[in-house]
Amino acid sequence: MSLFVIGDLHLSFGVNKPMDIFGGWENHHVLLKDAWLRSIRSEDTVVLAGDTSWGMTMEEALPDFRWIHALPGRKIMLKGNHDYWWTTMSKMTRFFEENGLDSLHILHNNCYACGEYGICGTRGWVNMDYNEPANAKVNAREAQRLETSLQAAEAQGLQPIVFLHYPPIYASNCNFEMLDVLWKHHIPHCYYGHVHGSSHRHAINGVRDDVQYHLISGDFLQFQPEIVL
Repeated sequence: MSLFVIGDLHLSFGVNKPMDIFGGWENHHVLLKDAWLRSIRSEDTVVLAGDTSWGMTMEEALPDFRWIHALPGRKIMLKGNHDYWWTTMSKMTRFFEENGLDSLHILHNNCYACGEYGICGTRGWVNMDYNEPANAKVNAREAQRLETSLQAAEAQGLQPIVFLHYPPIYASNCNFEMLDVLWKHHIPHCYYGHVHGSSHRHAINGVRDDVQYHLISGDFLQFQPEIVL
């Protein structure tokens, strides 16, 4: 039983939102499927770290969900900034159940066990302008969601691994609220997406203050899910 991660699939089987207008995204769903089938088995788990579907509603995203469901493994999905289909936990869970998508699960104020490890995470936040009350409110909420997820793992005696959509560190910018949660819980590994194209060069891939950061956006990984453990 292995754990994999990849972010930013940006699937659009149900809407007209082609990604091949961007460099490096040509036939990306074909590359992803081929890599997935080569490395991932039915007993494995894959974390999808946000920006999974361009669908504006769950109904529009359904063709993307069905495509993901048909691939091997259990899938744990967290929210990205372009996941406009995202709604309440109860509505998403019910929608998956009604459509027979039993391999899809939502990471939101909770955690999932994978052996002795706990899959934890949230979307995070990117705007560091703390003088804006709206930004401060969202950032505090996301930090609390991460805290809740980590507490859920620790209550089960699991060793947490953190998955975010937004990077908690990017170039010289730091999201101190999110970093405080990581440091408080002594998190050894943090995986994040969101960063694309030429922006990859400013992403943090390495150790900062005892946390190992990993960029796992789809185009950065060339659409090959990265093994976590």
